[in-house]
Amino acid sequence: MYPFTYHRPASLDDARARLAASEDGRPLAGGMSLIPTMRFRLSSCSDLVDLNAIDGLAGIERHEGGIRIGAMTRHAAVEASAEVREAIPALAALAGSIGDVQVRNRGTIGGSICFADPAADYPAGILGLGASVNTDRRSIAADDFFTGLYETALEDGELVVSVDFPVPERAGWAKFGNQASRFAVVAVMVSLAGGAVRLAVTGAKSHVFRVPEMEAALAADFSAEALEGIAVASEGLNEDLHADAAYRAHLVGVMAKRAVRAALAP
Repeated sequence: MYPFTYHRPASLDDARARLAASEDGRPLAGGMSLIPTMRFRLSSCSDLVDLNAIDGLAGIERHEGGIRIGAMTRHAAVEASAEVREAIPALAALAGSIGDVQVRNRGTIGGSICFADPAADYPAGILGLGASVNTDRRSIAADDFFTGLYETALEDGELVVSVDFPVPERAGWAKFGNQASRFAVVAVMVSLAGGAVRLAVTGAKSHVFRVPEMEAALAADFSAEALEGIAVASEGLNEDLHADAAYRAHLVGVMAKRAVRAALAP
């Protein structure tokens, strides 16, 4: 690691002040992505501001119209939550598919979406369910939050405090994961609410994306069969030792059908 100064503020105001006063400060949530990149000197910062001692940033609350999940809520807590399992079972399934037991008990939803790894699971959950990301300054719609490779709409010093998920009529999650890292080679979250369909894909491109052609077909007929013949172009898709672009394009169709079947399962 490169050297840095460590801070553990007890309040959101203190965290904001320390970030503002630093030359190149970074907030620390679970650290499941940030710390390894710092360890291998792929990332550095002048100050590391640990958010784990701040009250009120973790927790799950059912409210009228949806579920609010605090930014510092661990993946394991989302997976185990009775409120999430009842309202959005697909979101609990997504949380349970992240990493291993250690990662799920340390990693946070806020840290995951802010890091915006192209193969992370939560971005598909945010976009596929039409969530809103609440920061200490504003609320950002899912369609506006993820902007590029490891990039989001967050401004300097802006901190995510919670995520609001509307409760869909149906939702399904399907993931083809890397057997070693459990990151998504390709994964899909699909939801149906008020006749509108959202289908989000992670792992296939530089950042999570929707597939309008599939959404239109599912809005007319919410069934796996409705996706027959709809293909995603391989141009611009990720290629690595785990899968080339053509294979990922094929997997999008396969995972989309599996997600729909999961949403229709009793």
